[in-house]
Amino acid sequence: MRWQGNRESDNVEDARNDAGGGGNGSGRQGLSIGGRGLGLGSIAIALVASYFLGVNPLTVLNLLNGGGAAGLGQSQSGSTQAMQHPQAIANDEQTRFVRTVLADTEDVWRDIFQEAGGQYKEPKLVLFRNAVPTACGTGQSASGPFYCPGDKKVYIDLAFYDILRDRLGAPGDFAQAYVIAHEVGHHVQNLLGTSAKVDGMRQRLSEAQYNAMSVKLELQADCYAGAWANRAQKSRQIIEAGDIEEALNAAAQIGDDTLQRNASGHVSPESFTHGSSQQRVTWFKRGMDTGDIRQCNTFANGAV
Repeated sequence: MRWQGNRESDNVEDARNDAGGGGNGSGRQGLSIGGRGLGLGSIAIALVASYFLGVNPLTVLNLLNGGGAAGLGQSQSGSTQAMQHPQAIANDEQTRFVRTVLADTEDVWRDIFQEAGGQYKEPKLVLFRNAVPTACGTGQSASGPFYCPGDKKVYIDLAFYDILRDRLGAPGDFAQAYVIAHEVGHHVQNLLGTSAKVDGMRQRLSEAQYNAMSVKLELQADCYAGAWANRAQKSRQIIEAGDIEEALNAAAQIGDDTLQRNASGHVSPESFTHGSSQQRVTWFKRGMDTGDIRQCNTFANGAV
């Protein structure tokens, strides 16, 4: 991925040395799942729990996505105090990469919103270690990257990229960029009111029905990530040979069916909350091929 020398975003906060963000989060609220803010991160915590604690990752995934998880986390209204004093931003290569990818998403989404007669409100991206207070409760590094609609921030512990490469089998800088673009896609859904509409259905739908809505939300974020890649390529020629394959591989490796099959040898489609590998690849490719977010309506009848 060609990213060196491109603009870096000023919307990155570094909480990695913040005393309030470290530790294990003991005594704090759990991370809210309101608005499906966990995004890609629920996969990582399931793998960590399976590896270190001997817990079935399917059980953890189910809890993280609302299946019998009463008391796991509070809604956005029951938030902890968000980080108040971010530290100075480090200048290592990985941090510069994150700032550059975030800046690229800002440029793309600013153009998309302007084309529609609107104005894009940029999210903040918070780098943290171990745990971090957010408007959705305490975020844990084991949750992986996530978006909190309560404070409109993307949170990333950069150690997740090691998990992405070593545990999930998805190496490469463009795979890492896809993760950021996906979480920014959740921010766009929040701005457009899509996330709130889906979360508002929680009490009216069965668990299986709500899971199906969650799949549509996640696949749309994948499509938005693909649309970012399309437009960034046209504007700045960021894509090198093998980059698209990296993103498609990442999308495939985090499909619900692949994760379930690898974890237990069994697949339960009714429990999917993020979509199958084929679905995730298909919707990322749709966004990548068209660059048109109008093609990302996963909620249309028969779309998914």
